[in-house]
This record gives sequence, structure tokens and C-alpha cells, in this order.
Amino acid sequence: MPTPHNAAQLGDFAKVVLMPGDPLRAKHVAENYLEDARLVNEVRGMLAFTGTYDGMPVSVMGSGMGVPSIAIYAHELFNHYGVQAIIRTGTTGALAPEVKLRDVIFAQAACTDSNFAAHYRLKGTIAPICDFGLLRHGVEVAEKYNIPHHVGNVFTTDTFYRDVDYYKDWIKMGVLSTEMETSGLYCIAAEAHKRALSILTVSDAPLRGEGLSAEERQTACTDMARIALEVARDIANGVC
Repeated sequence: MPTPHNAAQLGDFAKVVLMPGDPLRAKHVAENYLEDARLVNEVRGMLAFTGTYDGMPVSVMGSGMGVPSIAIYAHELFNHYGVQAIIRTGTTGALAPEVKLRDVIFAQAACTDSNFAAHYRLKGTIAPICDFGLLRHGVEVAEKYNIPHHVGNVFTTDTFYRDVDYYKDWIKMGVLSTEMETSGLYCIAAEAHKRALSILTVSDAPLRGEGLSAEERQTACTDMARIALEVARDIANGVC
């Protein structure tokens, strides 16, 4: 049966789902990288497609913006549709000085100013982290293609428009970049005992006043898509 947010039937999703924030980017991935892609959801305009990559089943679905949005879709994919792994493929704003536009960041863990994890009523503070097997394999793919990349901590924030001075203390703590979904995804994956990884393309650098145009963002996401699709294919093959 469908969920309130997803019209797909059981079996419509592959075991691995790529999740860009923008549903139109999901459509772009489906049309340009997947074979025999078919639309499996369009409720609330959150497009989802399932096809094959190198002969292996892969799905791609938008997540929307922010922790609450990705948390709804990830929860339903993991707990209702039997998805085993979600790879977020999003954009991020560089914070660390060594991080450049178009670089790829693997989010090993995610700091946050979101209060999302409070609903778990943990007696302490959770440290949301990725699946190490996915991380290791993703880095291996990036190295194979000589794609500039970084591995480390990112900062998931609830606020897009913010004074850049806010981020300076996070830079002191070694945070590489800022985005709006990863912490929530990793919490949902931990609760479901499933696998998750955020692979992010640097689209802007707020402290340096740099940024890519909409067209440049589309092109820059090619490296990220290649990494994510190869990881997804290899999960389906049992390689990682």
C-alpha cells in the first residue's frame, strides 16, 4: 500500500535510492543515467524513478529541503518500502578554506543546530554518522576517477539565510561545509538499522562570496552522480 506521501507500490523501489534535494534533479538523473527509468511517485511533486544502472536496479527520489522533509521520505523508504541504503546527493556550502567550488564532500558525520533528534528522548547527544562501508567505497570511486574530494564533518542547519559569522565557530571545530539534510538522514538510518551516506557537491562558499550559477551546478553534480551510481550498483552486486 502507498503511504500518505508516496504513491509507489511495494516493490517499486530498488534496494538503493539516490536522494537529491531537488526532485527535478532526480528526474535529470533518471533521464540521463538510468536505463528503462519509470516514474513511481509524483505525490506533492516529489518525483521518484526506478531504472537500472549497468544492469542493476537503482531508484532516485527527491527529498525536499531540510531535515523534516528528508526524514519523512527516508523513514518511509526504509521502514515501508524495504530500501536498504539511501545515498544523499546534494549541494553544500564550503566552510573550510581548503574546500573549493565543485569539490565533492563525503559527510563522515554531521553536526547540527536542528532539534530533530530530541524526539528520540536519548539521555545524551547522538553523533549522526554515515555507513563506513559506503563511505570507504565512495572514496575509492572518487580516487579512481581523480575527483577532488574531502572526507569529514559537515554542519546540518535549519536556517538557509543566516549571517556568515554564525559559521566561524564551526570552522574552528573542523567542519568542512554546511547543508540542510544529512544529520536527519543519518538519524533515520540509525533508527532503522539501515545504511546511509551523503555525497555533496560544493556549490557555493558563503564566507568567500563565491557560488556557481544554476547551469554550473548541474554540470558540477556530474562527478557526484557518477560516484553515487557506482556505489549504488556495487551495493546491488554485493560488493560493498
